[in-house]
Amino acid sequence: MDYTHLRLLSFAFVFIISVFSRPINVHLRNMHSFITAVEQLEGSNPVLTPLALVRALRKTAGHDDAMTMHYLGASNNLSDAEVLETAILNASSFSFFDKAIHHLVTDYGEERGVVLAQDGSTVALAPLLLGIEAGLKSRMEGTSAACMFPLTLGRTLGLSFLSLQDIPPSNRLGPDGCWDSVDHPKMFRLSRPATVATDAMIHGGMDGAILGHDIHHLPAAEEPQPLSQVLKGYYGFEIRGEQDSDWNKHISPRRRELSRTILEPLNLQEEVMETLRLVWKLEKTEWIALDTGVENSVKEGLEVFAHKYWDCPQIIPRCQWGAKPPKETPVRLSLPLQFLYIHHTYEPSSPCLSFASCSSGMRSMQRFHQEYRGWNDIGYSFVVGSDGYIYEGRGWTALGTHTRGRNSVGYGVSFIGNYTATLPSRYSRNLLQNHLVRCAVDRGGLRSNFTIHGHRQVVNYTSCPGEALFSEIQRWEHFGD
Repeated sequence: MDYTHLRLLSFAFVFIISVFSRPINVHLRNMHSFITAVEQLEGSNPVLTPLALVRALRKTAGHDDAMTMHYLGASNNLSDAEVLETAILNASSFSFFDKAIHHLVTDYGEERGVVLAQDGSTVALAPLLLGIEAGLKSRMEGTSAACMFPLTLGRTLGLSFLSLQDIPPSNRLGPDGCWDSVDHPKMFRLSRPATVATDAMIHGGMDGAILGHDIHHLPAAEEPQPLSQVLKGYYGFEIRGEQDSDWNKHISPRRRELSRTILEPLNLQEEVMETLRLVWKLEKTEWIALDTGVENSVKEGLEVFAHKYWDCPQIIPRCQWGAKPPKETPVRLSLPLQFLYIHHTYEPSSPCLSFASCSSGMRSMQRFHQEYRGWNDIGYSFVVGSDGYIYEGRGWTALGTHTRGRNSVGYGVSFIGNYTATLPSRYSRNLLQNHLVRCAVDRGGLRSNFTIHGHRQVVNYTSCPGEALFSEIQRWEHFGD
C-alpha cells in the first residue's frame, strides 16, 4: 500500500472516531431532515460529486439488486477518493440514511423508507434517488436514459400487477396512509394492506423520473446542481400567490401532470413487460413468462394507474390535515349524484399557499362548523387549496352540509379564499374542472350528465361563490342555469 492510500485511510479512521464520539441526533422522517443531512455531507465533502453521493447513498441502503446493477453498475465501483468519501458517509450518517432510504412495510402496516414532503405528500426515497442517479449517469456518459422508467416505476408497477392478479385491478396499487404527526413525523401507517406499489413508492418513482429526466436534459454547458439543491428546488418551492407563473416550475405538487408528460408518450404496456422479462432473466425465473394472464394483468393495472395517478388529482386525506372525527356516524349518500355545487369559503378569505396553511384552514373551518354551527363535521365534500391539492372534507360517500336543501343530491366543493373580485389560480381551477369531476364520474360519484351550479343559484340569501368565481364557472362545461 502506497503512502497516499495510508494517508487516506488514516484520515478516514480519525474522522470515524470523531463522528462516533458525537451525540446522536434524532432525525424526523420528513424531506427537510433528509435534505439537511445531505447538505451537511456536501458541506463537509466539497469535492463530492452528485453522482458519487447518490451511489454512496445507494450503497448505504443496500440497494445493489441485480436489476439496479444491470443498469447503474455496482455502488462500490468507485475511485480511491470516492471510497474515502463513502467511508465518511457510512461513518457519519449510516444509521440515519439506512433507515431513511431502505424501503419496507412491516407486518403491522408501518411503511418505512418514506418521508413527509413539504407539500403534504409522502415519498419513498429509494425510487427517487434511483431516478436521479440514472439521470446523472446518462448525462455524464452521454448515453440514453432508457433505464429511467424501469428503475423508478416500471419494476414497481410490474411486480405489483404480477403479484395481485387474482384481486380486482383497483386494489393492485396503493394504498396511502397517515403520519403519527405532520409536525414531528416518525411513523407512517398504511390505511390498508400494502401492495408493492404503495402511493409513496409511486410518488417517489414519479419524482425520480421527473428529476432524472430534467438532469439528463440539462444543457451541455450546465453542470448538475448538488443533490441538496435539486431536492430543495423541487420540494422546497414557495408559491407567492395566485400567480399562474408559479405553476410553470417543476415542483412536487405538479408530479402527476409532469410525469404524465414524460411517460405517456411511451408504450407503457411494452415497457412494463420488458422490465418484467429482465427481472425474470436476472433472477432466473423466466418460467413466469409462461403465465398467459400476465399481459392482461399489466394492461388492467396500467389503466388503473393512469386513472388513479394521472386523471384524478391527489387528495390530502382527513388524517393528514388533522381532522377531528364526526360527532355522529355519517349518513351515506345514494350515488351517483346529479349536481356539483361550487362555493368559496369567504373565511378564510386569503388563498392558502402551502400544506401547512391549507391544513390550518381546514381545521379552522371544521372547528367553526362543528362548534359554532353545530354540524356533524366540516360541511364541504372537498376543498380546493391554492397549494396544488384537493383536501378531503366529508369525502365521496358521506352526506355533507354545504347547500341547504340540496345536500343529498350533490357534492359541495369549495375554494379556500374570497373570490368576489379575484379568481383562484388557473392551476387550482383546473384541479376541480378537469380532474376532480372526471374522477367523480369515473368512480360512480357523479352522473356523466351532471350539472354544475354556483351556491347562489340554489340558495337565495348568499353571493357565494363570489362574483368573479361565479362569472368564471358559467363558462365551464356542465354549468346549468
